[in-house]
Amino acid sequence: MTLWFGGDYNPEQWPREVWDEDVRLMRRAGVTVATVGVFSWAQLEPEDGRFEFDWLDDVLGRLHAAGIGVDLATATGSPPPWVLRGYPDVAPVRADGVRLGGGSRQHYSPHSPSYRRLAGRLVRALAERYGSHPALIAWHVNNEFGCHVSRCYGEHAAVAFRAWLRERYGTVEALNEAWGTAFWSQRYATFDEVEPPRAAPTFLNPTQLLDFDRFSSDALLELYRSEAAILRELSPGVPITTNFMGPFRPLDYWRWAEEVDFVSDDSYPDPVDPDSPVTAALGRDLMRSLAGERPWVLMEQAPSAVNWRPRNAPKPPGGNRVLSMQALARGADGIMYFQWRQSASGSETFHSAMVPHAGPDTRIFREIEALGAELGGMGWVERQPVPARVAIVFDWEARWALEQPSRPTALNYLDIVTDWYRAFWDRSVTVDFVRPGADLSGYRLVVAPVLFAAGAAALDGLHDFAASGGTLAVTFQSGILDESLHVNPSGYLGRLGATLGVRIEEFAPLAGPGDAEPPVVAVEGELGPLTGRLWSEFAHAGGAEVVATFAGGDVAGWPALTRNGVGSGTAWYVGTHFDAAGLGRVADALLAGAGVTGVLDRCADGVEAVVRGDATFVLNHRGEERRVVLSGEELTLGPREVRILR
Repeated sequence: MTLWFGGDYNPEQWPREVWDEDVRLMRRAGVTVATVGVFSWAQLEPEDGRFEFDWLDDVLGRLHAAGIGVDLATATGSPPPWVLRGYPDVAPVRADGVRLGGGSRQHYSPHSPSYRRLAGRLVRALAERYGSHPALIAWHVNNEFGCHVSRCYGEHAAVAFRAWLRERYGTVEALNEAWGTAFWSQRYATFDEVEPPRAAPTFLNPTQLLDFDRFSSDALLELYRSEAAILRELSPGVPITTNFMGPFRPLDYWRWAEEVDFVSDDSYPDPVDPDSPVTAALGRDLMRSLAGERPWVLMEQAPSAVNWRPRNAPKPPGGNRVLSMQALARGADGIMYFQWRQSASGSETFHSAMVPHAGPDTRIFREIEALGAELGGMGWVERQPVPARVAIVFDWEARWALEQPSRPTALNYLDIVTDWYRAFWDRSVTVDFVRPGADLSGYRLVVAPVLFAAGAAALDGLHDFAASGGTLAVTFQSGILDESLHVNPSGYLGRLGATLGVRIEEFAPLAGPGDAEPPVVAVEGELGPLTGRLWSEFAHAGGAEVVATFAGGDVAGWPALTRNGVGSGTAWYVGTHFDAAGLGRVADALLAGAGVTGVLDRCADGVEAVVRGDATFVLNHRGEERRVVLSGEELTLGPREVRILR
């Protein structure tokens, strides 16, 4: 790969006389790659079985002549009207039985045989025609899988779910055991009796819900695989991707990342949210972690405002550059946008683009042009590593299990993970994300937040990391259930109870009357006065050292934070969710114990620093001047300034 710069190009929205200007402006802006055809199924196949490729031949020829590579999409994300009219089984069905219609996008069920046949036919036709085209540098399968319809509950889905369950469990007896169907008279006599978890009178079976989450992620992944198989057959050697969406809840991207040749991501942080640099950085680090040794590309972002929020603020001057450089600093090998030219009609008319409605003589295009020129001289960054000595365990299945109804309290998995991530971001400490059971030997500190459901292998891996000399931190609501959502037979925390030196007796989530904000609880100990939120509990320290105790309410005097020696390492247990200041103090203690320091000697609000290869990126996301200290030298950063030191 070479460093990508460009965006989604949708020439079918414009007359051909605009295409010449498009190519001229792309060259002026330093565009190296255009993603073509994402939503062009109706133009490619205007009638069932009749293909029209002349316009796409023209577009690819123009781009190739200009030296611009093409990331060619399979166009399967938005079926044309004739598909739903001729094949009504394509439409997805909601849990309440409502069949969704067209006029939008993603109006298909991944379980529909008709959709799979029609999509496969289109992909085969594209691959046969363009599989060896000189402009082609990558294939882009579908678009944002599951973004709008991540679960389908129709009859085709029911048949596919039963087949998935047969493959997973083998026998209906094994399913009954895993699902705990002795409760509420749910025992199944055959797999044919099993239905998707459609709308029901009250709480559904928890393991059924989790399995349907697993199945639905796998079903969309199988759809991706079916298209990728055709492309690999007819266009060998050309890399294939599909665009992820950060920490998107419905899809287990650990499994998806194994199937793409390079990871790509769509990211749209809110310009007026002061926390958006943190959430954007989390997404970048997650993509780098998913990619492993492979490259990743920021496939979509907005050069300025989006169109789907109640109030769509533009990116401020310099905002586009600093977020783009953030992606490069955290491992990206490409900076792309949705889209090249701003649409004149349709649902995304007011979504900003590289060429806005007002044309090239604009702030947006001037910033795009300047960034393109800058990236043109940054080939040295390509494929350079981003070292990290701290890891956070991120698990989609634990997230699905934690956020089900009928839990001890309502918790948001991503919010809790983000709060932990923010504590390290504020200290200019780079973080990798790891899946349960991953090799942890390269890290000094590992944090496992709310790992609610986890198998024995995952818990063993955390124990082994600490026993081998690492610093481990495990939070409340971890190791509560196994993979089948059964309470761990050895008690809450499972295998980690002995590792942490803690035994949990009873949960005591913080709760206020009605819909009021949950109360907080005071915590006191060697880190000073702290404030806990969301959670408290009755836990016994056992052999662990009590670092802090709850100082109020029914849990007063009970451990809130403990530390335990295990093997040659240390295992901490965090029995509440501290506020930002408290998490910061806990993070400082963990980092000190692990011997990890941040990139900056002195940090400042809104400033991040990341090492990639031989370069240190220092980025000020705020609209005011900031001062930091790096390697003993004070740096003054202007508003939204990016400093790259090599």
